Amino acid sequence: MANDCEASQARQAGTSSAAAKPLSVEAASAQLLAAARAIEDREQLPAMDCLGRVLAEPVISGTDLPGWDNSAMDGYALRVADLHASDGWLPISQRITAGQCGAPLAPGTAARIFTGAPLPEGADTVVVQEVCTPERDGLRIDAKISADIRTGDNIRRRGEELQAGSQVLAAGTRLGPQHLGLAAGVGAAQLQVYRRLRVAVLASGDELVMPGDPLGPGQIYNSNRFLFRALLQGLGCEVIDLGIVKDDREATLAALSQAAEQADLVMASGGVSVGEEDHVRPAVEQLGSLDLWRVAMKPGKPLAFGRIGETPFIGSPGNPVSLFVTFCLFARPFIERMQGISAAGLPTPLMLPAGFELTKPVKRRDYQRARLEIDATGKASVQRFHSTSSAALSSLTWANGLVMIPIGETIAIGDPVAFLPFAELIPGCTLP
Repeated sequence: MANDCEASQARQAGTSSAAAKPLSVEAASAQLLAAARAIEDREQLPAMDCLGRVLAEPVISGTDLPGWDNSAMDGYALRVADLHASDGWLPISQRITAGQCGAPLAPGTAARIFTGAPLPEGADTVVVQEVCTPERDGLRIDAKISADIRTGDNIRRRGEELQAGSQVLAAGTRLGPQHLGLAAGVGAAQLQVYRRLRVAVLASGDELVMPGDPLGPGQIYNSNRFLFRALLQGLGCEVIDLGIVKDDREATLAALSQAAEQADLVMASGGVSVGEEDHVRPAVEQLGSLDLWRVAMKPGKPLAFGRIGETPFIGSPGNPVSLFVTFCLFARPFIERMQGISAAGLPTPLMLPAGFELTKPVKRRDYQRARLEIDATGKASVQRFHSTSSAALSSLTWANGLVMIPIGETIAIGDPVAFLPFAELIPGCTLP
């Protein structure tokens, strides 16, 4: 790969990786996805316990769906020819409820039938009860309504949705409630899923303190630990939490080595920039390789990717917004690819009118916190948070997405802007 050649040439020239030109968002995303390898370990679990897991084998229907011709409505099963041959009145010969099989329909009669009940042999339509009037021991249907009744009305035919032997869920599907309902509907009691991806996380920084402990001078609460853990659990990962690592080279080396031994993926927040106390990036280079560092974007420029031995590593900047944005754009697709999901990558933005102005062009592609709003007339617009600070954690609770601002562009109110909903960036938040 070209990026590998450039990195090799830089090392041979004795230059620091800091001198390498930042990659575009698309190039960085492609490089990470190309390096992702799906885990192979799988397990068979009861379908009831598979929420959020990723299918390792497709689900094949063991039955037709529906399994028989049945009524789609509460009403009356009859023959259209019998109705048209009558004066609009038919006697009721039987009553069929869901879970009960009726007798063949006697000629010239109707059967009272309920939603989901098997259609009796001989019936060719179901008339909804709302257009029927009980009369004596039968029902009457107005002639004007009768003229519009056709064969097959309100009947769900056997196998019209799915047929036995057909694939209903593909391998690589992350299982949501709807998938589990479908699997159960075709009789799948057990599912083959990939085991949970084990991700080790650590936060670097002497300034970090856990909530509940007193803050000292210059210290802050470790919000990244909670943010990291929640994002990973939302993707169904098993989190190995290594806590806070002090700004010390040996402590960082020890923590990263331990993480790589225990996990499929190592992730760290902080320590990947160029400061004297940023020990994570040089430690990764010492223990393995640093294959990507710096992306031409804001926030999140000093994103790092490499390997500790054979274990992949992703390092995000220490500011919480930078962590969140780089996780959504880069770590999430990488994790999904490792989990066996093939359809992973940068999401396609929605083009929506801006509700804000930007008169000063940005120098790097900017992902600003934004909110899609609908006014009283139903008109949609994208508003942006008042601050672009990557430390403004409250912006993530105010926003419901990100607005992507290209390099060198100005924006006027009403201009189309690229909006990435959080629902697309952190889909299906499921707990383990």
